[in-house]
Amino acid sequence: MRVLVFNPGSNSLKFQVIDASARESSASGGAIRLSASIENFGDDATLAVMDGSVTAHEERVSVADMRAATAKALEWLNHRDIGGKQVLATVQAVGVRVVHGGMHFAGAVLYDEDVRSRIEDLEELAPLHNATSLAIIDGVARQMPSLPVVTTFDTAFHRTLPEVAWRYPIDRGIADRHGLRKFGFHGVSHRYMAARYAELAGKRVEDVSLITLHLESGSSACVIRNGKSVDTTMGITPLEGLMMGTRSGSVDPALVGLLMRKERVGVEGAMEILNKHSGLKGIGGNLDTRVLAKRDDEAARLALQMFSYRVRLAVGAYLAAVPQVEAIVFGAGIGEDSPAIRAAVCEGLRFAGAELDEVANNKATSGEALLSAGSSRLALWSMPSHESLQIAWEAAQVLQTGG
Repeated sequence: MRVLVFNPGSNSLKFQVIDASARESSASGGAIRLSASIENFGDDATLAVMDGSVTAHEERVSVADMRAATAKALEWLNHRDIGGKQVLATVQAVGVRVVHGGMHFAGAVLYDEDVRSRIEDLEELAPLHNATSLAIIDGVARQMPSLPVVTTFDTAFHRTLPEVAWRYPIDRGIADRHGLRKFGFHGVSHRYMAARYAELAGKRVEDVSLITLHLESGSSACVIRNGKSVDTTMGITPLEGLMMGTRSGSVDPALVGLLMRKERVGVEGAMEILNKHSGLKGIGGNLDTRVLAKRDDEAARLALQMFSYRVRLAVGAYLAAVPQVEAIVFGAGIGEDSPAIRAAVCEGLRFAGAELDEVANNKATSGEALLSAGSSRLALWSMPSHESLQIAWEAAQVLQTGG
């Protein structure tokens, strides 16, 4: 089945054409036929066409928001061929990533108006994300109304968290009345990495326990026991957890009130500071670890050290929570292409049997790579986090079973 996949970010849109089969045992069996993205909405927006991990073509485009980006992507695809056939004429389904599915969705579902209503209800908890997914779906409906749309949810993989992990230590009545609990995110990525590691290890996914690290502008860790997520660093929103590109991650909750008083802002102003002006950008002045690594100043060094330190803390906690962990997988942009970050994280984990092969680590800047030394008790891997393959595979699964 040929699936057109849309994977929205807060200010970007990735789109791929993927051949996926529900008969495959995992998403890694899919084939990416075309891959492109529109980045940095606004005056500096660019459309980039990828050849693997390399940018094959780039052009400036006029795109103000997600609605305009979707229209531009479909217009661009309308002028592209695959195997001598117009791309959109060969597409059989559309897969769209949605960040927050709350407790409504335990897996991917065929989109309809009821699904839309539930996605809208959760917009308060993912203000930068859910509305963008609906904008994509609206754009697809206008131009390709007959194509089925399947929505996949970042929260779905974490529906298996036990109550000891998902419940916040606040008044139970208040929490239950308002649905205040940990949901977790990046589930599409964590699920892909877990399944792919199982394949590489020659095991069934339900027989593996590991820690997966989705490290990029938005970052999270997940500990998986017997193939199921049992804890993750992001919480009721994508702000909790690890230090990120512009997000603070976990901080003292009283900091919100202090920011309001000291900066003379309201709740929204304080949350904007934590969401958009913190993390790597807040400490080092830039959210890109590659840029920070090239600088030779205290602020850049501190930002990278803090980022690595907080990832290491999360890994250490999860090793204590699930002692049978057999592997740590570094994925997504930073996890795949930053040997220095991986080395800094693993440096403090030798007590747990994590021994990094320095040569293998330094060579691994793209693709899948085994990073652990022969003496390491824990397997250490880096790999791409192919969210698009996972979305396409889940769409094929849904449509095979009739939704």
